[in-house]
Amino acid sequence: MRAFREAVEAGDLGAVEALLAEDVVFSSPAVFKPYTGRPVTAAILRAVSEVFEDFRYARELTGGEGRDHALVFTARVGEKQLTGCDFIHLDEDGLIDELTVMVRPLSGLQALAAAMGARFEAITQSLDAPVADR
Repeated sequence: MRAFREAVEAGDLGAVEALLAEDVVFSSPAVFKPYTGRPVTAAILRAVSEVFEDFRYARELTGGEGRDHALVFTARVGEKQLTGCDFIHLDEDGLIDELTVMVRPLSGLQALAAAMGARFEAITQSLDAPVADR
């Protein structure tokens, strides 16, 4: 999805949030239960943008009549290099209604989970509604 990719690469988190459906479901690579809703998803994406260093998209794949996308990325968390993929599904209005992130290797995922865990209290405090258990 070109608009999402360009917004992320530009660091335009307002534009990223505008592309999310109100009821978007975000599946994290580090927790079992998905998060539902634009506010929590946007808050998580803001925090991730602070955690990732040297982030760049390497490839973009499209399928499913243009409603399914995969954006392969590389990044670093501290000393750990990682590769990941954002799996995106668009609703009938062209907004992101599903965002699933996968990350490898395990050591990179562990570094990401630790860094995001340290920010999770700030994420939940930035929201009006409570966030489901991780």
